[in-house]
Amino acid sequence: MTAAAATVGRVRRPFRRWSVLPGFGPALGFTMTYLSLIVLIPLAALFIKAAGLTWAEIWGILGNSRVLAAFRLTFAASAAAALVNTMFGLVIAWLLVRYRFWGRRLVDAFVDLPFALPTAVAGVALSALTAQNGWIGSLFAPLGIKIAYDVPGIIIALIFVGLPFVVRTVQPVLQDLEPELEEAAATLGADRWTTFSRVTFPALLPALLTGFALAFARAIGEYGSVIFIAGNKPGQTEIVPLLIVIKLEEFDYRGAAVIAVASLLIAFALLIVINALQRWLGSRHGRG
Repeated sequence: MTAAAATVGRVRRPFRRWSVLPGFGPALGFTMTYLSLIVLIPLAALFIKAAGLTWAEIWGILGNSRVLAAFRLTFAASAAAALVNTMFGLVIAWLLVRYRFWGRRLVDAFVDLPFALPTAVAGVALSALTAQNGWIGSLFAPLGIKIAYDVPGIIIALIFVGLPFVVRTVQPVLQDLEPELEEAAATLGADRWTTFSRVTFPALLPALLTGFALAFARAIGEYGSVIFIAGNKPGQTEIVPLLIVIKLEEFDYRGAAVIAVASLLIAFALLIVINALQRWLGSRHGRG
């Protein structure tokens, strides 16, 4: 085959690249089959179950005051927890990357603890600590501040389960950030705050948004740790995952499907917006 023919072949098939391990076709087939069985088919069954209701029935389920209160609490608490995790996750990632100190590896291992710890254990531990007779709750009880079995307890539980997503997303980006850029800004007369706000933070912002999105998505679906610390009072401290479980226990499968689909669509729309913002910021920083 001549060089020209090889060039034409490469132009006609731009998606085919040389790989040390051949087998694009079987790999693609396996990937699509696995994703269909694990993700697409279950979600499709969920949508089909909800589609069996009329629009009036769907709005009747979603317009219920108890359901609306659960949605408001779930998304507001998830956003608050993800925002807190974004701020403190940046600080923790900065500490682990930029400083060398005794016990750094231990602190780094502690970050992954919410990944390994069963959520029920986390919920029991947090509720014991933040109850009015607990170590932390007893400090706030004289001030009239209730943590466990109220909204603050829910946010604390969501912070606990979502923190690793932010740290592990920001940490590799911070490791790859060239310190020469910060040094160059300093030699040009920029102070520390100007260097961070103009050089470091813009490079980290796409990763921070990704960490926020992951922590937010994780918090929306959290169930195990929250039910032990929330109190689960209808219309006050009842979250959407618990409401779905209650619907299933009442054999209201279509009602559970409608609530699940609505939660999925709202979360998916928010994640699309965050992802678009992340891409825009990344491209803008790249052009700069």
